[in-house]
Amino acid sequence: MHRFLIAAISFSVTTSALAADAVQATTEAPIMKPQISGYGEIYLGGLKFSDEGDTLRTGGGTARVNIPFAQRWNIQIDGTYDRVWDRFNRTDGIGGAVHAYYRDPNLFAAGLFASIKDFGGNIDGVYDYAGGPEAQLYFGNLTLYGQAYYGKDHVGDFTDDLDEWGVRGVARYFVQKNLRLDAEIAYNVTDAGSVSFDTVGMSVQAMYRFDTTPWSVFGRYQFDRLSIESNDIDTSKFLIGIRASFGSKSLFDEDRNGATMDTYHPNILAISVK
Repeated sequence: MHRFLIAAISFSVTTSALAADAVQATTEAPIMKPQISGYGEIYLGGLKFSDEGDTLRTGGGTARVNIPFAQRWNIQIDGTYDRVWDRFNRTDGIGGAVHAYYRDPNLFAAGLFASIKDFGGNIDGVYDYAGGPEAQLYFGNLTLYGQAYYGKDHVGDFTDDLDEWGVRGVARYFVQKNLRLDAEIAYNVTDAGSVSFDTVGMSVQAMYRFDTTPWSVFGRYQFDRLSIESNDIDTSKFLIGIRASFGSKSLFDEDRNGATMDTYHPNILAISVK
C-alpha cells in the first residue's frame, strides 16, 4: 500500500485511403474571423511503479478556453484536476495556467505562460508554480511545440521553496484532420539543495475526433524515470479519455486556431513510500 509524500499527478496520444484527408488537413482554411473556442476532457487509467506489484488508479479532467483579441493575439486559460489513489490513500492536484501569445495559424505561435498547482489528499501545504516561454512551428500536417520554464516548489514547513526548471518538446502529426498522433519528451529538475530530483519523461498519444461532432476519444502512455542521487524510480501511466470541443471544426482546426497550448504533467513529483 502507498502513502503519497508529494504526489503523483497526472495529468494528459492507414494509408492510401487517408492520404486525401492528410492533404486536406494541410490545406484546410484557418478560421477567418477569430472566435472563442476550447474543450473539456476527462480521463481514467492506471499508474504503476516498476518496483511495486500494485497499480494505482488515476483519473481527472481538463478544461481549456482560448480567447483571441487584437487579431492575432490570444489568451488561453486552463484548469486541471487530477487524482491518484488506492484503497487507503489518495492525492489530488488542482491547477491552472494562463498563456498569452501571438499566432499566425499558417506559420507559428509564440508567447509566455504561467502555471500553479496545489496538492491535497494526504498532503497539506504543497504546491508549485512556474512560468516561461513557449512556441509552436507549423509545417503542413506537423506541429512542433517547445516550452521552457522556471519555478518554485513549496513543500509544507520547509523554510525555503525548492527551485524547479524544465524543458519539453512535443510533435503532433495529423494523419488526417481528425486523427492526431503525439510524441513528447520532457526533462524536469527540482533542486532541494544537497539533493536534486531529475525526471526524464516520454509519452505517446493518439486522438480521434468523430467527423461533424465535437466529440473525441484518446489514449495515452507515459513513461517517467525519476532519479534521486543514484536511485532510479520508473513509472508507467496509461489512460483513456473523452474530449468535447467547441468553436472548432476539427482537431487540425483546434490545433491551429483554438486552445493549442498545454503544460507538463509528470507521472510523479517525488517518491511514494510504503
